[in-house]
Order: sequence, then C-alpha cells, then structure tokens
Amino acid sequence: MKANAYGHSLELCAPAAVRAGAQWLGVTSVEEGVAARALCADPWILVISGVFPGQGAGVVRQKLTPVAWEPWQLDELENAAQGAEAGSIPVHLEIDTGMSRQGVDLDGLSQLLARFGAGSPLKLDGVMTHLFAADEADGAITQEQLTRLSAALEQVRTAGLLPEWLNVGNSAALLSGKAAAIGGIAAQFGMKALVRPGLALYGLTPQFDPGFWAGEPAALAEAHRRLEPVLSWKTRVVGVRSVPAGAVVGYNGTFVATEPMRLALLAVGYADGLDRRLGNRFSLLVRGQRAPLVGRISMDQAVLDVTEIPDVEAGDEVVILGTQGDETITAFDHAEVAGTIPWEILTRIGPRVARISV
Repeated sequence: MKANAYGHSLELCAPAAVRAGAQWLGVTSVEEGVAARALCADPWILVISGVFPGQGAGVVRQKLTPVAWEPWQLDELENAAQGAEAGSIPVHLEIDTGMSRQGVDLDGLSQLLARFGAGSPLKLDGVMTHLFAADEADGAITQEQLTRLSAALEQVRTAGLLPEWLNVGNSAALLSGKAAAIGGIAAQFGMKALVRPGLALYGLTPQFDPGFWAGEPAALAEAHRRLEPVLSWKTRVVGVRSVPAGAVVGYNGTFVATEPMRLALLAVGYADGLDRRLGNRFSLLVRGQRAPLVGRISMDQAVLDVTEIPDVEAGDEVVILGTQGDETITAFDHAEVAGTIPWEILTRIGPRVARISV
C-alpha cells in the first residue's frame, strides 16, 4: 500500500485488500501508517522504512508495526512505549543481506538482538530482508542473500528469541517460485513466511531477466495468464482545431506541421504525471486508435494528432493507460519510452487525477 498504493489510491485499495482477506498492510512511513489505520482498524500495518525521531508515540497510538535496524530507532520506540505505558511494541528487525540500503549487517546484529531481552518493551515480532535481484535468471544473488539471512536467523535463535514472522520477498520472488525457499527457511526456524507483493498486487507482472523465459516457472506463467492491471488512466479532449502546414505546436516549436492537420487538445500534462519526455515520441488512444502526441507536453495540457481519426470531438475519452477498442497501452510502454520503470509511471500519477472505483 506504500506510495498511495503504488499510485492507485490508498483510500480505495487498503479497504479492498482487507475485504479480500489481507491481514497485513505495508506502508512506507508512519504518516502513511496513520492514514491506513484511519481506513482499516483491524489489520497489522507494517512501516517498512522505519521511524524518525518523534514518531514513536504515533507508532504506539496507532498500533503500527515498525521495521527497525538502528539502535536509535529502538531508543525512540522504547521511550514511546514507556511514556505511554503501552506494553510491548512489535518490531520487525531488518537484516542487510547485500543491498546496502536498510538493515543491520551480521556483525552488528548481536548488539540489536540484546535490546529485546527480558524487561524490554520491545518484542521481536519478525525478521525482514529485501531480495533485490529476484528477477534475475540465475538466482545467484538471491541465493547468497538467503544464505546470509539463514546465518542471521541462527544468531536470533542463539539469542533465545522466537520471532513469529519471516518477512521476505517481493512480487518477483513470489512469481518466480522463490517463495517456496522462503517458506522452507521459515519452517526451519519455526516461523511463518510473510511475502510482500507490490506490483503484482495491482495486476502487473515485473519484467524478468530474459533468461527466465527459457524455462518459465509455473507460477510466472500462471501470473501472465491471470493478472490484469487494475488501473486505467483517462482524460478527455478539450477541443479540436485544424492547422495549416507550417504551424508550430507547443513550447519551443519542437513540432511543425508538414501538412494540414487536425489537433486535439487534452486536459492532462506533466503536473498530472504524464512524462514530458513522451512528447513527439508516444501515442495515446482515442476512438480506439493510436494518436501521436505532438509538441512538448505542457504542465496542464497535451496535444494529439488526430488527422487520420475521423470525428474526434470535444468530450471524447482519451486513454493514457489501459484499453480502448482493440488497443492497449501499458505502464511498461510508458516506461520504455520515458527511460524508466513502471513503478515510477504509476506512483507519479498526480493527486489531482481523480481515482474512481468501478
């Protein structure tokens, strides 16, 4: 559910996930956790990127489950628990298994494990890591990470701690069949496996290393067959005008009409999340056909060449992401032209774009 449910709307998606049976919601920050708790009273809410100073009280008050990997984060949580006389706070301790982003390394782990001893208000509820190369075909990096994770869990067991959850894995790990290995490690240490699907939750399959397709895992094949994007992004035509050959379109004249043309003005721009780099390089859908974006995309508007599409008029629906007629535009299509990834395409759709449940 982080990043406004990957751009899809926390307000719509969090309750929908809970109605579908989700017992955990993952968010980035305490602020997102507070918003999710206001929508959903019952599930556990995991704050994946930890806490900042002064946020411990919010964790206690909203009954959030923070991820931690720094001593000062545990200080913040301990002080909040003691101040509120809240009893124990469940914590998921993140292990750095090779990404060098979040997490404590194996050398520093024992120091943090000692913080969960008798008399501490902190409860080690889970152990977490992130598989950062689960989409690569040979799986060597992921295997190295799982080996480091097992070594960390041996330290946890030696310390006499019994966390309930082994919190590992993203959409790529789940769909490529690595969840079975995660489940095996969890069982070995008497834990329950917890996997964190992101992109797949919204109906998209991550783009795997081409080597996967030589022997496509069964789960991945099934995902390709069944997953459907849950989001469509649409706008409307504001108006249509005819211009002569030689007419300049948009800022700095990056497009000049080579013949008489019909242009449709759209009520969408880069302030809404339509990447400025798509101008003169991408097409959108109107009346079931692809129409090229011409000229630079403005803050609030964009222009389509509809010369070859009859009868386009003000009010016509234009599909930015999704299907119209027999044509489909995906977040992967946007990402390929913009030089980015579908996660960014979805999460930067602006807040003024209404999210409507259908």
